[in-house]
Amino acid sequence: MKNKEIAEIFQKTAALLEIKGENPYRIRAYQRAAQTIEALTTDVEELAKAGRLEKLPGIGKDLAQKILEILSTGTLSLYEELKKEVPQSLLLLLEVPGLGPKKVKVLYEKLGVDSIEKLEEVCKTHKVSRLPGFGVKTEQNILKGIKLLKEKRGRRPLGEVLPLAEEIVSILKRRSPVEKISIAGSIRRRKETVKDIDVLITSKNPLEVMKKVAELELVEEVIAFGETKTSVRLRQGIQMDVRVVKPESWGAALAYFTGSKAHNIRVRELALEKGLKINEYGVFKGEKRIAGRAEEEVYAAVGLPFIPPELREDRGEIEAALSGSLPDLVDYSDILGDGHVHSKYSDGTASLEEILKKAESLGLSWVAVCDHSQSLKVAGGLSVEELFEKKRAIERINKRASKTKLIFGAEVDILSDGSLDYPDEVLKEIEFVIAAIHTGFQQSEEQITSRILSALRNPFVHAIAHPTGRVLGEREAYAVNLSVMFEAAQKYGKALEINAYYKRLDLNDIHTRAAKEKGIPLIIGTDTHFIDQLEYLHYGVAVARRGWCEKKDILNTLNYEEFKKWLERVRKGGE
Repeated sequence: MKNKEIAEIFQKTAALLEIKGENPYRIRAYQRAAQTIEALTTDVEELAKAGRLEKLPGIGKDLAQKILEILSTGTLSLYEELKKEVPQSLLLLLEVPGLGPKKVKVLYEKLGVDSIEKLEEVCKTHKVSRLPGFGVKTEQNILKGIKLLKEKRGRRPLGEVLPLAEEIVSILKRRSPVEKISIAGSIRRRKETVKDIDVLITSKNPLEVMKKVAELELVEEVIAFGETKTSVRLRQGIQMDVRVVKPESWGAALAYFTGSKAHNIRVRELALEKGLKINEYGVFKGEKRIAGRAEEEVYAAVGLPFIPPELREDRGEIEAALSGSLPDLVDYSDILGDGHVHSKYSDGTASLEEILKKAESLGLSWVAVCDHSQSLKVAGGLSVEELFEKKRAIERINKRASKTKLIFGAEVDILSDGSLDYPDEVLKEIEFVIAAIHTGFQQSEEQITSRILSALRNPFVHAIAHPTGRVLGEREAYAVNLSVMFEAAQKYGKALEINAYYKRLDLNDIHTRAAKEKGIPLIIGTDTHFIDQLEYLHYGVAVARRGWCEKKDILNTLNYEEFKKWLERVRKGGE
């Protein structure tokens, strides 16, 4: 039973309890448990075997028993009972971004809404806006949510699919006679959302490999079985295609099945210009294969250097390769810091000591602990007194820490009028101020942009967190003029965040490249709330690579002393 499946059972249990109007503390306990389990990078089943479930944040004896129940039976008796009491169709409505259990309950009881189609109908006929507590804006937001849901279906965040694909590759390496194995497709290109999983293999015993694929515990249905290609549907509902190719075709097949389609077309055009034919089997001159064993030789055959998978989108990479101006992309090994982590001081689940220990294990030089500011009560925002208590705690830890240091930071709210959530006399005492919008998402473009500009002009602000506010498949970006934001960030020497939480990835790759081209410093932050999320740094690096970023473009490549100097320079106005 995978972590995500257990998390979903807990999340749906919480939703059903809320629809029924049950105790809010009980509801919150299941929600928190779901978040904890979903954020784990280790298998919850392994933790259960080791008797360590109760060591997880928010998991007490009762919830630990419920996890064990799910692991042994595949479900939760409470969840099954609730499903009998609440119409199942209401759970589907909860998939609509922005539509919570309370509103679903009202829509069902007052308008008989029991399907997405019915919901769309009552919104378009303006019956929803006439309900108490809803209004025209809510109705419009529900329609936007339905649109987002339709777009989301069939595609999933990279962060949900990549770990699954990597687990399957690991299992096949151990259990089947593979020689070479690689994930291909949009996952290899690290697109923010992916439709399916592509795996490429070489083996002297293809049939045995495919038998192992079909026998995987994760497989729900074998769609097609063959010695060179097998397609399965995994229990998570996603399709996986596994192909076995000959060693002499490995490079050509890997390039072909990595894509993108537009990139492959451009490469084929270059081949044709040279009188060559290129496909998944190799590069041919007439009937003779002249390349195909390695990707590098495939590109070389058409006059190109190797192009990293993240760049293969036909966004100028062919032209850059031909002119010798491909970027030297920032590497995962270049990353020395994390620019955005939450601790127990606000809504994080880890102590400062736990954050330090995890960061040390990842080989980081520094971590910016940026807890929420005072007005964001829902996220445990820190009062000024609590803020300085945290500062003193960080100073004590840093005195005895050697390998890794903590940066005293704060994620400071940009309020609706553009002012910041702490006064300047407080802000100047914070080592790293990353300003963010968490409220007023429905304001006009002019208002939102004005708020961000106000923050960028403040001499004590270093960066803007998740600059567009989008959450993949759940919330659209707020209306902000990115060109104006970029100009201001460039003018004042401020950084913009690449938020590495896989449901945000904000800035996205397109915006990241635009910021990089303006010389705007970029900082990757995991926005960690659960300790294992520190490992999400690689998702931010993937965005940076897709955005053509080099080591010099990313502040996380600075060591502790270098980053501290950058922080000081910003405060001095770039002197």
